[in-house]
Amino acid sequence: MKKVLMMALLLLAALMSGCGEESSNSGKLNVMLQSNVVSLDSAQATDSASFEVIADCIDGLMQLDADGKVIPALAQSYEVSEDGKIYTFHLRDAKWANGDAVTANDFVFSWRRHCEESTKYAYIMGSTVACVKNADAVIKKEIAPEQLGVSAPDAKTFVVELDAPVSFFPSLMCFPAFYPINEKFYNGLEKNTYGTSPETFLSNGAFMLTEYLPGAANIQLAKNNNYWDASRVSLENLQYQVVSSSDNALTAFKNGTLNLAVISGNQVENVKNDAELSKDLHTIPTGILNYLSFNQDAKNNHGGALANVNLRLAISNAIDRESLVDNYVTNGSQATYTAIPIRFAANALTGEYFASDQKQFADVVSFDVDKARTFLETAKSELSRDNFNLEMIYANDSGDTVVRVAQAIKSQVEENLPGVTMNLQPMPKAEYLDRITSNSYDIAITNWAPDYDDPMTFFTLWTTEGCEIAEHWSNADYDKIIANCTTGELAAKYNARWIAMYDAEKILLDNAVIAPLYTNAIADLISSNVSGIEFHSVAIERVYKSAKVQ
Repeated sequence: MKKVLMMALLLLAALMSGCGEESSNSGKLNVMLQSNVVSLDSAQATDSASFEVIADCIDGLMQLDADGKVIPALAQSYEVSEDGKIYTFHLRDAKWANGDAVTANDFVFSWRRHCEESTKYAYIMGSTVACVKNADAVIKKEIAPEQLGVSAPDAKTFVVELDAPVSFFPSLMCFPAFYPINEKFYNGLEKNTYGTSPETFLSNGAFMLTEYLPGAANIQLAKNNNYWDASRVSLENLQYQVVSSSDNALTAFKNGTLNLAVISGNQVENVKNDAELSKDLHTIPTGILNYLSFNQDAKNNHGGALANVNLRLAISNAIDRESLVDNYVTNGSQATYTAIPIRFAANALTGEYFASDQKQFADVVSFDVDKARTFLETAKSELSRDNFNLEMIYANDSGDTVVRVAQAIKSQVEENLPGVTMNLQPMPKAEYLDRITSNSYDIAITNWAPDYDDPMTFFTLWTTEGCEIAEHWSNADYDKIIANCTTGELAAKYNARWIAMYDAEKILLDNAVIAPLYTNAIADLISSNVSGIEFHSVAIERVYKSAKVQ
């Protein structure tokens, strides 16, 4: 009888334990990241994985709603001066996870720090994007950070002065580069340790960091009960798992260790043919442009070969983009022949997307082997050489799609351009980012996710000042157009500015500064008991504040 009683008690305990585990898991979401988080410092981060986790934990002045509309976050309201050059934000009552009040000074400190440290994303504060007063001079160390055009008249009022009106300025406030940092907390840390562990990172957003090491494959977040909008948040825990293989992602989704998995290639077709799994498949369009970056620095690139425009044009026109998306990407992505992604940046007056006409630059961006070979013969004549041995780098821990795309591009270019060899150089993402920022590459397979809903989020990449992906191309006419559209006479003239940006795009593509490949879509598997995840084409791609696990 004792044995029977003991077994009954053990069984009851097991059942109670199981019920408790199921209950706790009902508020936990397991999400896949395709690549490692590079940094949780909003002044250092440059990749979408890092931005997503930062945005989970920190709110900015504004946020996007489920439909992608800009709505208040920490800023309960704001006013704009008649000339569009002064924004006054009024902060709501909000707290950091340690109980400190979120104040206007947290924004002043963060924005000054971002410019003072002249990080890779500091340019977004300057004259090519946000136009914050004196930002360029602070970034260049010409004046003190205290002269940046930001101030805190009181704890709840944050004022921003601009050098020129910026029509999309409120949407910029959704982006992590403009998020606040608690100055007292930051100054209490050892130098260069901010954001490197849960102990050195402070949240004011929906979630708190509970488990993280730089480069780790797992990141754990927990609900922040001090969050000003905590009643909106149903999830108790959010766990990220870095999975770079589509095969592994599908397996993890099937066995329940992932609630959201990104798949690609053959796995998409396999899922479509599975009656049950196909119910969980969702194709999510994005504003991400995938493209080839050509390093034109004459000091490298095998004698400066890629400084020759005809060689670049030859490579661009030798690529069958339709084949890439149909046979190698296979997730709903669209072949793209413009420098701006498809279905992105709608004209406020006409509603037409900026890149709706995909044939407008067909003379320089197409799949035309005869044309490509003509460009190549011209390049051979101009450079007095018959062979080109070029290195193409890519991050092989950012999902397996890029591996297939790299191999396909190599095959197409070498088949269609006799004398051109593409040597593939896969590497970890951290090394890849270092290579493209230190001028150590020939061709890079890269992409750019828009920070705000305007074509300028792409066009500013290729100005002489540029950003971290340096093609080492400079064109005075292009720079002039971009300057006129940002701080010049066209900044406040909507139609004229829109037309001028097409002129800039023509210069860019005529010179084959890049070779557009495709506008990315994402094939997501989402558990049927999960709802409320928000997907956006700008700023933050995935938001979990309203997510629920039934």
